[in-house]
Amino acid sequence: MHILVVEDDPTVRNFVAKGLREAGHLVEPVDNGKDGLFLAVSENFDLIILDRMLPGGIDGLRLLETIRAQNNTTPVLLLSALADVDDRVQGLKAGGDDYVTKPFAFSELLARVEALSRRGRSENAPQTRLSVADLEIDLLSRSVRRGGQRIDLQPREFRLLEYLMRHAGQVVTRTMLLEGVWDYHFDPQTNVIDVHVSRLRQKVDKPFDSPLIHTIRNAGYMLRAD
Repeated sequence: MHILVVEDDPTVRNFVAKGLREAGHLVEPVDNGKDGLFLAVSENFDLIILDRMLPGGIDGLRLLETIRAQNNTTPVLLLSALADVDDRVQGLKAGGDDYVTKPFAFSELLARVEALSRRGRSENAPQTRLSVADLEIDLLSRSVRRGGQRIDLQPREFRLLEYLMRHAGQVVTRTMLLEGVWDYHFDPQTNVIDVHVSRLRQKVDKPFDSPLIHTIRNAGYMLRAD
């Protein structure tokens, strides 16, 4: 699944993001309500994990109420240190689909994420395939084809391609890739991205007539069909 994590505590945010990525999910972590709200309304997510008590002008409940007012039905799992029944009820009434109190075991959080995923599949057909031009990625079987030809990718290459396809037509910066694919929240000052993009191009672009992965000078990369 494509999951947005909005959590201001870096320890909790990194812990949750790392665990979800290891479970095979694509994660976009942010540390404040303003950025969380922007992403929630501008991108398509399968699930939002939302800390209730965020600093600044937009806390978790306000963010939740705002997206629900815009008819955004993305499942939302609330995280909070507030464990009273009234607090949980308030969160659910604001539009939350589930409520987990801190501290929590990651195994429980993952089980609740999977339960919300199953619930979403029963209500709406999830996006299990991504496609750009003749390139198609199957998120369930973890397979990739272009022009009907199967392309074998390593796990990191698959995550990189999935990230680029979910942002097709958009400039994807190095910082976005480091955070979204490698779970780095700093620049390691290596050419790890360039190496993996080059390998991906060798498999996805080189055997075919038209390239899909483009370098945007001084900005990053973009996956698009010319």
